[in-house]
Amino acid sequence: MRITRNLAVCLLAVAAASWSIPAHASQDAVQFGSNIHVASGAEVHDAVCFFCNVNAEGTVDGDVVVIFGNVRLSGQARHDVVNIFGSVTAEDNALIGHDLVNIMGSVRLGENVSVGQDMVAIISSLSAPASVTVGGNRVFQPAWLLWIPLAFLALIIFGIVELVRAHRRRRYFAGYSYPPRP
Repeated sequence: MRITRNLAVCLLAVAAASWSIPAHASQDAVQFGSNIHVASGAEVHDAVCFFCNVNAEGTVDGDVVVIFGNVRLSGQARHDVVNIFGSVTAEDNALIGHDLVNIMGSVRLGENVSVGQDMVAIISSLSAPASVTVGGNRVFQPAWLLWIPLAFLALIIFGIVELVRAHRRRRYFAGYSYPPRP
């Protein structure tokens, strides 16, 4: 009785999964390990890239998301540009419609670059001339703010390890008359 009930539930799940509507992303550029290039005059909706680079000379209507890679924008991205563990380079007169977010990388903006809303660079380096316009907030946390506490913590751990080793050495040599007899 229990086996037939489990079989019926499994068959129902398979039937429901086969009736689901497949997702279509015909205008999205999604890559894993292969670079995305949007030529000048070309247009894509979203550009999503893992372990690769996005070079957008044309228009990206949606978001540009890159993880472990770089973004080079000389055209326009009408929504967000998000980069984690990489660099974002916006050439002169580039346009980012909403937010620019970079975590653990670098941001280099050219002359007259426009960011529609917020620009966030956390644990990053930032190079932006005065002609860059940002419609919202600018949040910048340089990388050294992370490395100084980590270096201090490493020094504390190193000191504790050296104290433990010195204590063990003293205990080891305390069992022998100094210098040890051959």
